[in-house]
Amino acid sequence: MEEPLEPEKIRSAIESLIFTSDKPIFIDDIKKLFDNLEAPKIRELIESLQKELIGRSSGLRVIEIAGGFQMVTSPDNAEVIKSYYKIKHTEKLSGPSLETLSIIAYKQPVTRIDIEAIRGVNADGVIKSLLEKNLIRIAGRKEVIGRPFVYGTTRLFLDYFGLKSLAELPKIEEFAQQDILLDVKLASGEGDITPLSKEEEEQLQIGEQDANQKDP
Repeated sequence: MEEPLEPEKIRSAIESLIFTSDKPIFIDDIKKLFDNLEAPKIRELIESLQKELIGRSSGLRVIEIAGGFQMVTSPDNAEVIKSYYKIKHTEKLSGPSLETLSIIAYKQPVTRIDIEAIRGVNADGVIKSLLEKNLIRIAGRKEVIGRPFVYGTTRLFLDYFGLKSLAELPKIEEFAQQDILLDVKLASGEGDITPLSKEEEEQLQIGEQDANQKDP
């Protein structure tokens, strides 16, 4: 029978897991790898690791993002890293994209008709672009005339804006000085939301694959 690992060895293993993962790693995923190690203890070890990295002025940090943990470089070293690797800034979202994304984030699940009613312009192109960037997803259909798709945000949306959850979104009142009117009734009316059927999901996946193959 194997002896249980000491906390320091477990913390070391967790550090390696977070370091090698290219996406946030979740406590539940870590829990599956260690017998009799509960979630609170895992969080305690991760928090200990976070303090240790900061305490010795490490060039790495462990941050909590989108409900998981990821290792990143220290923000203190950002300029040095940019200079060395000549890192290009991530492509910024356009004004219409940010506006549409804000509407979806606050009003989700929301239809294209609702988005266009709030923005006052056609939203087909912007929605397509946000879907391609995986910042939004088709969350189902609204049970009104025509059964339109409804859209919601993705986990990548949380990652992109450094949020743990949608609860961390700024309050709608903070947009009072902007032209976006989020506190309005939905143009599509009231209706239940139905998840996509398995067949619809498969058709959408096939459509995405075909579109990717056509891209140069």
